[in-house]
Amino acid sequence: MTYGKKLREQIAGPETTPLIGVYDMYSASIAAEHYDGMFVSGFGFAASYYGLPDIGFIAWPDMVAFVQRLRGAFPRHHLLVDIDDGYVDPEVACHVVEGLERIGASGVILEDQKRPRRCGHADGKQVLPLSEYLAKLEMVLATRQDLVVVARTDATDENDILHRAEKLAATDADVVLVDGVRSVEWIRRIRKVVGDKPLLFNQIAGGKSPRLSLTELSELGVDVAIYSTPCLFAAHQAMHSALADLRRADGRLPVVNTADGVGVKTATQLLERNIARLRPQPQSVSA
Repeated sequence: MTYGKKLREQIAGPETTPLIGVYDMYSASIAAEHYDGMFVSGFGFAASYYGLPDIGFIAWPDMVAFVQRLRGAFPRHHLLVDIDDGYVDPEVACHVVEGLERIGASGVILEDQKRPRRCGHADGKQVLPLSEYLAKLEMVLATRQDLVVVARTDATDENDILHRAEKLAATDADVVLVDGVRSVEWIRRIRKVVGDKPLLFNQIAGGKSPRLSLTELSELGVDVAIYSTPCLFAAHQAMHSALADLRRADGRLPVVNTADGVGVKTATQLLERNIARLRPQPQSVSA
């Protein structure tokens, strides 16, 4: 079964499918212990790979190379990839989609933002003319073989949000995402205009959207939830705290709690599991 088909079948299930945002191989290694789906977040990748905000700095070969490493280590996980606006040009978008499908991505998200692009929960977003975005989307849809394609709008005008959501739902895209939704009522309104098309909701800490549980999202008719930055923000807080403690202790490392602390043994065991996933399981031999 292809990766796209596996994700498509998961989305069609009765519950909201969670996809956890990862930003490097280590965060992915931890996420894989808890969830069977990952979201390759543009916010996280721009932050970790370039040390820059998510405003259009990502080069597509870097993203493709990262996804290839992820697929090598996690052969059975869903991988939904943020490709921003397809890296501006429709031909480039199609080339990237071909490459990602070839290396085993499960799906992509293609947005309708105009450059300079911004995080979906930031102010000042501008969108392409709808006809221009739809033309790019149709090229991507004609290029993919089985890859799941999420059509995303970053419209902020209320009438335009509903108009674009309806138009996106009428395409062959598998899923619709309206980013930066500000209320439960707006989720309901968007759910109504997209009809039977699967709906994706993006949750980001400190973002514009309400914090909702998977149960609440299921009741609202949301089919997929991406969590863009929980790993990145948790790492930020933990590293800041650990280094502040180290400075206060005059450089003396803390004692590692053997029950749940992280030291070299725990980290090595985590990374060794990435190798074990690629190896066939030994067959029991009867005497």
